Amino acid sequence: MQQLEARINDLECQLAFQEQTIEDLNGALSQQQLQITKMLDQMKYVVGKVKNMVSSNLADPSEETPPPHY
Repeated sequence: MQQLEARINDLECQLAFQEQTIEDLNGALSQQQLQITKMLDQMKYVVGKVKNMVSSNLADPSEETPPPHY
């Protein structure tokens, strides 16, 4: 009987540790999701800036002077 109680006690301890681990992992996952969302927003901002820089640096081909060999 005492051996059965010890096994039950061990199982309860394992369950408690597993529950704590699940809570910790859930918190870490939630934090990572917030970081990913923030980084995606930052990346969209940077991509928009780069697109604006590229389009503003490109001259219209009709405005280009012809090369000297023409």
